Amino acid sequence: MNILTQPWPWYVSGPLIGLMVPILLLLGNKTFGISSSLRHICAACIPGKTEFFNYNWRVESWNLIFAFGIIVGGFVAGYIFENPLAVQISEETVSDLYAMGINNQNGLIPQEIFNFESLFSLRGFILIVVGGFFVGFGTRYAGGCTSGHSIMGLSNLQFPSLVATICFFIGGLVMTWFILPSIMTL
Repeated sequence: MNILTQPWPWYVSGPLIGLMVPILLLLGNKTFGISSSLRHICAACIPGKTEFFNYNWRVESWNLIFAFGIIVGGFVAGYIFENPLAVQISEETVSDLYAMGINNQNGLIPQEIFNFESLFSLRGFILIVVGGFFVGFGTRYAGGCTSGHSIMGLSNLQFPSLVATICFFIGGLVMTWFILPSIMTL
């Protein structure tokens, strides 16, 4: 039981994630990715003649089951097999976060940034609402999310996925080193 409450090392979890690609391809010629799930949900729930949602979403219903499994798995891992120890991050990261005003580094989600009250502040609005818009827009514009491009696309040697993955990393570095410190001063 102890193995389920601790983070797994990269050399175990990485290959397990990587094995999803050939398993999905071999079992049903399916592609790995999660961003299309929202489109399938909208196509199933929103009646109308919008061209983007006018397709047979039932063919891709396995993707909705996969997304539901991610939610259930996250709940099980976070509440039933919760790791009693704080997330391990380097001392340099702790001091950098403390310098930006983030004092609670016990979990994955800093309460100084992500809470209901901060949603009504300029900082919270930028991080939660504007950031969420950019993630959604970028996912649609890039034709997929990080898991779709970085795991599935790269393993299929797709050049657009290489470009998208490089842009994801550049965006993450720019956000971490330049934009987030500026927003945290607001």
